[in-house]
Amino acid sequence: MDQRVQYDRRPGAQATPSTSELIEHLSCFAGAPNEFLLNLLAVQCHLASATSGAVIRPREDGQVQILAAFPPLPKDAPAPPVWLAQAVESGQEIMSRGVTAVRPLRQAEDLYGQPATRWMVLLPIKRVGHVEGLAVFVMENTDQSAIEAGRQKLELTVSLLSLYEMRLLLQSREVDLERLQRGMGVLSSINTQSKFAGAAMAMCNEIAARWNADRVGYGILKGRYVQLKAMSHTEKFSRKMKLVQEIEGAMEECLDQDIEVYYPSPADATYVSRAAGTLSKHHGPASVVSLPLRNNNEPVAVLTVERAPDNPVNLSELETLRLLGDLATARLMNLHERDRWFGAKIAGGVRKFFSWLLGAKHTWLKLIALGVIAAALFLTLAKGDYQAEAPCLLEATERRVVPAPFDGFLKDTRVDPSDPKKNQVQKGGVLGELHTTELMLELLDARKEKIGYETQAKAALEAGKIGEQKVALAQAAGAEAKIQLLEYRLEKAKLLSPVEGYVIVGDLKKQLGAPVKTGDVLYEVAPLDSLRAELNVPEDQIPDVKIGQRGELAVAAKPDERVGFVVEKIFPLAEVKDQQNVFRVQVKLDRRVDWMRPGMEGLAKIHIDKRSYAWIWTRKLRNWIRMKFW
Repeated sequence: MDQRVQYDRRPGAQATPSTSELIEHLSCFAGAPNEFLLNLLAVQCHLASATSGAVIRPREDGQVQILAAFPPLPKDAPAPPVWLAQAVESGQEIMSRGVTAVRPLRQAEDLYGQPATRWMVLLPIKRVGHVEGLAVFVMENTDQSAIEAGRQKLELTVSLLSLYEMRLLLQSREVDLERLQRGMGVLSSINTQSKFAGAAMAMCNEIAARWNADRVGYGILKGRYVQLKAMSHTEKFSRKMKLVQEIEGAMEECLDQDIEVYYPSPADATYVSRAAGTLSKHHGPASVVSLPLRNNNEPVAVLTVERAPDNPVNLSELETLRLLGDLATARLMNLHERDRWFGAKIAGGVRKFFSWLLGAKHTWLKLIALGVIAAALFLTLAKGDYQAEAPCLLEATERRVVPAPFDGFLKDTRVDPSDPKKNQVQKGGVLGELHTTELMLELLDARKEKIGYETQAKAALEAGKIGEQKVALAQAAGAEAKIQLLEYRLEKAKLLSPVEGYVIVGDLKKQLGAPVKTGDVLYEVAPLDSLRAELNVPEDQIPDVKIGQRGELAVAAKPDERVGFVVEKIFPLAEVKDQQNVFRVQVKLDRRVDWMRPGMEGLAKIHIDKRSYAWIWTRKLRNWIRMKFW
């Protein structure tokens, strides 16, 4: 019904209603919000002698929405009136200030300096401390006192909007309370029953009585089909009955689509209601509505309500039925599960488990669970190589020493242990050299002495002095021995490698020209075939290491190449290296590779035996826990 306030100022027409009558009319207005706004604007324009009015509200996208206008704007208008456009431009400023403003309304044809003949009154519409919209009115009056009086009337009457909103809220609360009372009444009748059959029957009877329904049915999903469990005012029924079969068909139709199904259906309905229509035609006529009921977000039951065709279930009643379904389903399903015999409960649990396991829902959760189970089985049953890891160092099993052959000075060194290109020598290769200048001078002096002694011996023989001859010959022999010694030293001045191998000691570049004494070790040479490795095994793994076990090592210089070995010796005394107790283990290499050099470091792994991955990966944690809680 159109409740719009009408004004007729023609001669002989009914008198204009008084202010109190207008306010009383708005106070009792029960129409839609848009109709109320139009009536409110009409009353306000009448009281304030305004020619036009509108209510606008800002939107989230920054635009302004016109909620109502009086007189109503033409639907085919290309653009809003000038006064409304100016109000929109000033709206943000007025709403941010929250204070009523009076602004002159200028027209395009107004002359510059001409006094305004039209005024705009802009009133912020407030709710709970913030501005939600703006009311705009146009007044054609040059009398400022009249404009001020109109502004006051407008400010007083704008509160009628808050009263209307409060009345709508109270009406909504009353509807919600009545809906809750209905639902609580039905739920109370269900809770008084201790068996599922009685509770389901009580619910159907209460709904039929309180909603004035011809028939109410309640069915539960069992497997792929719905079974009717209760029907209002009917204690016993058979599933062979045509009525029961068609009710179950309507319920299955609702549950398959998982949506509320009405019959007769609206013109824009997107669901199928063929089974509901069959039920209505064969056992009616009736209006039918079926609601899917959920437990733990899963559709498990259906409620079907049949009423007279001229009294279908409206939206408010449907909301109450939804609330009732949410409240009652958990209780009914609990009673249904509890009332079944022991074997059915076990079978139902097993079926539910496998339905969950093999169903299409919770796919990611199932995949994660299967992955966890597979990982647990793999860690428990699969076995891998349990290895003792330890740093390793390549060292020579044999070292040949090259000492200083005599007292002298170091002249030259031709090898460098730190340079891979200069630390490998052949047998007889020159390692270094001592100065020989003094030896050469001594050798010349010794040869001169020998020649002199031989000359003396010859002269003594010619003179018949046998004794002097023998002395001269003895001195010549002594000079010859000295010559041989000097020649030997000159020969040994070049320091030669006794074997083919690597120079591991002999970095003498900074000692050139320094004196050396006989027996000083100048170089150490390791033969090529005398390499072995020494491992530093942590103390928590040394009990598992045995002589004869095999393993592999890799050095930092060649991390991609593995060399096999056999454990040869385990030293029984622990040493501290890098703040850790370790035991030295010597191993024999299976083969020698050209790039191997003494002093190379790397990582070795001793193969102990086969054990489960769970044991291997948790070994250190278990040992730590045992030590802490011992």
